[in-house]
Amino acid sequence: MPAAAKLKVVVVDDQMTMRSLVRTSLQQMGVVEIREYPSAGEALQGLKEAPTHLVISDFNMPGIDGLEFLHTVRTDAALKSTAFILLTGRADKDLVQRAAQLGANNYLVKPFTVANLKGKLEQVFGPLS
Repeated sequence: MPAAAKLKVVVVDDQMTMRSLVRTSLQQMGVVEIREYPSAGEALQGLKEAPTHLVISDFNMPGIDGLEFLHTVRTDAALKSTAFILLTGRADKDLVQRAAQLGANNYLVKPFTVANLKGKLEQVFGPLS
């Protein structure tokens, strides 16, 4: 993947503060195309309308949680190749294993730094500059 400026990212979290934090962190890395959604259902519709390179989704959301959302993305022929990073406040081994089994490319534990997020992105896409 070329420079961060070429990445198209979707951020999904039911908390506006967390979406803002992720967006600001991505912008500091040079990502310019960022769409945000407060729920997996809305994000799924948005992904079908405008494909993206990466989804960063919270795990703990009402309705469809991050693992269910990941499963839905991975079983949709049009979306299954989209990179997916699960954002979680709990990094217990079971959750991380379940996310990996469902096809998550990586996970990010809250709270995080811009350097943490950049490292996770580079593990998925390679150097971003």
